[in-house]
Amino acid sequence: MGVPQLDRTQREVYKRFVRTAVASREASGEAGLEESLLELVNVRVSQLNGCAACLATHVPAARKAGVSQDRLDLLPAWREIDAFGDQERAALRLAETLTRLDDAEERAAAIAAAADHFSDEQLSALEWTIVLINAFNRVSIASHHQPAIED
Repeated sequence: MGVPQLDRTQREVYKRFVRTAVASREASGEAGLEESLLELVNVRVSQLNGCAACLATHVPAARKAGVSQDRLDLLPAWREIDAFGDQERAALRLAETLTRLDDAEERAAAIAAAADHFSDEQLSALEWTIVLINAFNRVSIASHHQPAIED
């Protein structure tokens, strides 16, 4: 008996999950969030969760959305460098606190700080993006998804 592939074992559940992610991405676009910002968030959350399969998807997507390789390389140290703007910093802070869920005061402060840079609609769309990439990370990790790696 092997490890169940959640996306293959319960296909209808996974299809609905993907449809939710598509709806979230559409809502993010309608709210005016940049693709590059969403991909930075997806990459950072996937780094925190250690999800190789999602990193293999979202790092190239971030580059395609215009995020430079230098910024991707330095993303784990975003707090220490000036390469990220105020809106990106607010989104990354929110992504980290909604991923770790270990400090309610920091989460409240991160949400308040993000509200200074995003409309209510944008903030909600951003939070959905964070929630969903966390969920996709967990599906991939639980399913032992492996990225295709070229030598």
